Amino acid sequence: MMLLVKRCPLVMSALMFSLLFAGAEARAERINVEASGSVAEVTDALEAAVTAAGATVFARVDHSAGAAGIGSELPPAELLIFGNPKLGTPAMQDNLLAGLYLPLKVLVYQEADGRVFLVYDDPVATLTELDGVTDDAVYLARMRGALAALTGKAAGR
Repeated sequence: MMLLVKRCPLVMSALMFSLLFAGAEARAERINVEASGSVAEVTDALEAAVTAAGATVFARVDHSAGAAGIGSELPPAELLIFGNPKLGTPAMQDNLLAGLYLPLKVLVYQEADGRVFLVYDDPVATLTELDGVTDDAVYLARMRGALAALTGKAAGR
């Protein structure tokens, strides 16, 4: 194999590409929650749940409106960015690069068939890829639980 890799840069490139993206796929564990209501209604409910839980909403991004602003179209899709320093700070103390994944984000979007979903990355899957963050960190269980509770509430469950 080594001889083949040395003699064929294309094989080496393909191997490196597959190794890079195999790791990215393994770490990108997404949680999907089906919701009832429009994207705006579900995002409103999520924002209300986040605020009621004592977390801070940092931004609400309407991707569809952004697309419309350039004369293009997207199905309804909004991203809510929120967090709580009590959970995020310990993660960043373990590895400052946790700031790439924090604050937490939930995308609310509509499928072509009209169904609405909330989707987010599992913090255990994303943050444990960082040195110093272990899968038994208390803040990870709390983040995971908060995301499940908040999205469940917003979904109407």
